[in-house]
Amino acid sequence: MPVTSPGREPLRLVAYTDYKSPYAYAASRPTLALAVEYPLEIVWLPYTLRIAEYLGSVENRDEHQWRKVRYAYMDARRYAAKQGLTIRGPKRIFDGYLASVGMLYAQREDFFASYHEQTFDRFWRRELDIDRMDEMREHIAHLGGSPDGFERYAQDPATRREHDLIVTQAEARGVFGVPSFVFEGELFWGGDRIGLLRERIEQHLQGMARPPETPR
Repeated sequence: MPVTSPGREPLRLVAYTDYKSPYAYAASRPTLALAVEYPLEIVWLPYTLRIAEYLGSVENRDEHQWRKVRYAYMDARRYAAKQGLTIRGPKRIFDGYLASVGMLYAQREDFFASYHEQTFDRFWRRELDIDRMDEMREHIAHLGGSPDGFERYAQDPATRREHDLIVTQAEARGVFGVPSFVFEGELFWGGDRIGLLRERIEQHLQGMARPPETPR
């Protein structure tokens, strides 16, 4: 964990992600690395994409939309390949709600780190159907969580309201896709913006390190 000055809280970075996004997958490890490089707390939140709103349903996509889909996977694979990650394109459109609230459950039950890594890895190797409760139960159990506890949590109407409120609040901040990051009120979208985000973090830390000006 990064070391902070005595009495000083770590900086806070809000990271929005969705396990069914190839770009979010490719950006996950570089994002986690920021908390190793800097005195930074990362708050991970779900932003569950409504893919049909962006790219249409599989049955109704036109050629222009298919070109965007093909390019998106090609581009994400380039980022993933640099990290030794495998991206196998899904054979259908996923909803992703169970995986998103699984993130919240794993945070609450203190196994988020393994959940985050394994959910991404297994989904993109086509080893996990994130929309099937039976598979998600097995996934949670494999990670040391309670499958019954997860199912109760996922099916609780209060959890749906919590999830929807997170998405609504994200959109109020300007979020429209993943991965998205909010640092000191500034929004960054895309894994290719992590370099710019790193610059902002360093600038902020340099500003904090300057001695206060002496009043004249």
